[in-house]
Amino acid sequence: MLTLLLFVSVYFRRKGIFFVPIDLNQPLSEQGPFDVVLHKLLGKEWEEVIEDYQQKHPEVTVLDPPGSIQRIYNRQSMLQGMADLKLSDCSGSLFVPKQMVVLKDSAASADEVVKAGLKFPLVAKPLWIDGTAKSHQLYLAYDRRSLAELDPPLVLQEFVNHGGVMFKVFVVGDIIKVMRRFSLPNVSNCEKAKVDGVFQFPRVSSAAASADNADLDPRVAELPPKPFLEALVKELRSLLGLRLFNIDMIREHGSKNVFYVIDINYFPGYGKMPDYEQVFVDFFQNLAQVKYKKRQHCK
Repeated sequence: MLTLLLFVSVYFRRKGIFFVPIDLNQPLSEQGPFDVVLHKLLGKEWEEVIEDYQQKHPEVTVLDPPGSIQRIYNRQSMLQGMADLKLSDCSGSLFVPKQMVVLKDSAASADEVVKAGLKFPLVAKPLWIDGTAKSHQLYLAYDRRSLAELDPPLVLQEFVNHGGVMFKVFVVGDIIKVMRRFSLPNVSNCEKAKVDGVFQFPRVSSAAASADNADLDPRVAELPPKPFLEALVKELRSLLGLRLFNIDMIREHGSKNVFYVIDINYFPGYGKMPDYEQVFVDFFQNLAQVKYKKRQHCK
């Protein structure tokens, strides 16, 4: 890891970009000067530090606002507002799987699942994403009784057949990169009738789960249309107030361009993204150009 960090640091320095660590034990305003504050911190105290810093240094870009990041760390609020995105003129349709939140007793939630109109199997995800491995553990619950095996608080999300392939859409400002990942195979009606209990998902986010070079059915492997992704990312940047995130998407099996957003992650592991060094160089240089143009306009 240290070798990788040193390599990245040297690579960026050659491009005129320098990373300077922030000392959290010292006032932020006494450090720098910075062009960009790049962070992944949360908490009320840090949010107040950032707000105070931006008032004193409005010329500095903060990536990203702590309040906006906080929303993504809660799977209940993460996907709110997705249905209102204006994508009607694009070459695809966007949905969010039906879901509900279980805060206390998973076993007692079975009746609520029925009332909410959710159909088994259900994907169970921890409500909070706190950076730990546990917060990314996903399970597939096949029946009512299996809910008792799950630890709340969690989100229950209706499973959508998607051919065993998920799309990870990495976003860095205006730049979009898409990768395929193996996911769970389709669940047939016969399997629903025979299988019960809870099944743990494999880690689809790991590099080992890459499906980019696999021999897949083109109807499953075809990437989402570029105009659709560009429109989606534009709307999400506005809705979320973020510039560094990734979207986990699936294509409904049997459809051409019916997609579901199942997760959004802030500042994901960009090392898995192709050409990530150059992507970030382009991103930071674009921020500098925008900043320069604003200064020229104000003169």
